[in-house]
Amino acid sequence: MTDINFSNPSTNPDSRGSEARGSAARTDLRWEIIELLFFAYRDFVGDPDQELEAFGFGRAHHRVLHFVYRYPGLKVADLLDVLRITKQSLGRVLKQLLDEGYIEQKTGNNDRRQRLLYATPKGEALVGKLAGLQTTRINRALEEIGPAGTETVLRFLRAMIDRDDPDKVLETIFKTPTAKE
Repeated sequence: MTDINFSNPSTNPDSRGSEARGSAARTDLRWEIIELLFFAYRDFVGDPDQELEAFGFGRAHHRVLHFVYRYPGLKVADLLDVLRITKQSLGRVLKQLLDEGYIEQKTGNNDRRQRLLYATPKGEALVGKLAGLQTTRINRALEEIGPAGTETVLRFLRAMIDRDDPDKVLETIFKTPTAKE
């Protein structure tokens, strides 16, 4: 791996000619990170994908189940913001999860128009199974980098997320109010 100065425009692969860009792209740390993120994501979601396939579910089902389980009482509107998907896309996935008993929907106590989502015991079991597959992969990686690297990984992943994003889940993750407040 080569060391580069991220703030130096001459190290930007897009600022060079096509010949230089081709060879630099193979050695530039940023390109390596991009590729590693692609492969890490592929394998991280690939483990649960195989399990979900048996239920006729996909990644959208997984994401919905994950956030509903992690944030009980999550409003449908907030889930749309978190997932950044259309109401139509969520509607299809949510209907299937509701119909098959993985999620239940309740009306809000103060506002009857609110639809609050909760994982059922069946949904919790599936989330646990999927998280177990991903946790195994995470544990293996953390063992390889050791305790000192764990905080760096967390800082890096948090830095990759848009901090101005006004969703409630990020507020919880970062434990600070968003800039919108």
